Amino acid sequence: MTAPVPTVDPYAPGSSASGGRLLITLNPLAKIAAVLPAVVVLVFVRDLITPLCMIALAYAVILIGARLTARTVMLLFLVIPLGIVAIGFGFSIWVDAAGVDTTAPFLQIGGWTLFTGAVQIGFTTALRLAAILALTLIGGLTTTGPDLVRAGIQHLRVPYRIGYTALAAYRFVPRFGYELSVIRAAHRVRGHHGGRGPFARIARGWGYIVPLLASAIRHAERVALAMDARAFGAHPTRTERYTVPFRVRDTVFIVLFIAASWAILALTFPWQP
Repeated sequence: MTAPVPTVDPYAPGSSASGGRLLITLNPLAKIAAVLPAVVVLVFVRDLITPLCMIALAYAVILIGARLTARTVMLLFLVIPLGIVAIGFGFSIWVDAAGVDTTAPFLQIGGWTLFTGAVQIGFTTALRLAAILALTLIGGLTTTGPDLVRAGIQHLRVPYRIGYTALAAYRFVPRFGYELSVIRAAHRVRGHHGGRGPFARIARGWGYIVPLLASAIRHAERVALAMDARAFGAHPTRTERYTVPFRVRDTVFIVLFIAASWAILALTFPWQP
């Protein structure tokens, strides 16, 4: 007798934190409220030290409070540093040399000179972008879409018609990926290879559009019928199967993170002349 296949509720709350992974148990709105002041301030800073300190703070919080996977480690310690270098030199090249020609040359190729002032401006911009990304990863790596929607509906009074409709649309993306893999497998079974090379790939891609669109329409119809069957939108409010409470730990996290952010700003004071 075949054992029943266990079902997974995609809207169920995430597993409880273990091993000190406290970020997973925090309310999604608390993680947004904690980093939002620092993100806003980083838009206006023009030094190198402040974004570096913010990156260090964000990395410390992620390493302590989030579950680390190989993909997360690669993102933090490979993708982001390489992005800083690439964006930093890219912006350095676009800086007007007339405004930084009083600084020392950093690189000289023929008649073209890259000044240290341009490099500083480029890497300042790159570090600001990296700091903003690192701060947003605090919530992005430890928050699920359903929890964020539930928190917005329960605590920010977002209309559930908007929240759950947006969530249903968001969940179309993995569905499309699955349908595309099925269509590709069906084409391979029928021997529709179409040859090799870039033009053959483009031709195969055009062949996926019609069945993928038809599958998307069928799926949208099923979702619409399921929502109608559950009287979605018939009442101004709706009960929740799962709650996302805002607890004392969420308030403590917001206060501590904002205090750490302002301590960094007080030490570096990026607006000094």
